[in-house]
Amino acid sequence: MPPMSDSVPTTTPDPAPPTSGIVRRLGPAGALGVAWAALPALGGFALLWRIGDVSNGLLGLGTATALTIYIVAFAITSGFGVLPTYAQAFLGGWVFVGAVGAPGAVVAALGGFAGGSIIGGVIARLVSQHRVERVIAEHPAAAAARDALIGRGFWRSLWIITLLRLPPNSPFALTNLVLSSSGARWPEYIVGTIVGMTPRTAIVVLFAGVAASDGAQSIGEAVGARPIGLVIGSIITFVVVL
Repeated sequence: MPPMSDSVPTTTPDPAPPTSGIVRRLGPAGALGVAWAALPALGGFALLWRIGDVSNGLLGLGTATALTIYIVAFAITSGFGVLPTYAQAFLGGWVFVGAVGAPGAVVAALGGFAGGSIIGGVIARLVSQHRVERVIAEHPAAAAARDALIGRGFWRSLWIITLLRLPPNSPFALTNLVLSSSGARWPEYIVGTIVGMTPRTAIVVLFAGVAASDGAQSIGEAVGARPIGLVIGSIITFVVVL
């Protein structure tokens, strides 16, 4: 008969589920992420190409009506991931800096951001149906990262969401999807979005307002009407500030 052992048997924890099936298990949320990563760029080029026509159409409605339509359209198209926010902020500066001033144009663009973040957040929650949260829970490293980002109280979460929104290359629609489907709470999500988006929005609006200040009907006209050295210097300054 073998001797009795005093040692306590140990067990090896089950490894995290393989990542090969994560996209499939995300279901519609994964497909939405792909769409929101690709569609805005295409729509943005189209909007900037026709910016003169869009500007004339808005201004022909009167300032108050044009602002209302701009904010609502900004919220819907950015929330549904159809148009990128940088192009719409540029449109706001192009159209409204001369009519309501730079602060008014920035506030209008931020109103579109706020509405778009709410619409995008609702869509993300409806589409994900907790699939993303379940996948995150199965991967300890992902769960720890999620908890560090949005699970440490209001001010910590607000700070992190603000930082995530701050970079100019942060994709608006895709970030809406990631934050919302990961369980970000509404107050931190909305306030962090507005605060984080304000600096780059102000820069884009001001840049567009200056470009349109001489009555140009297209970006090409605005660039062509200025000395090449000034154009190059402005672009370099714009990039450095961002």
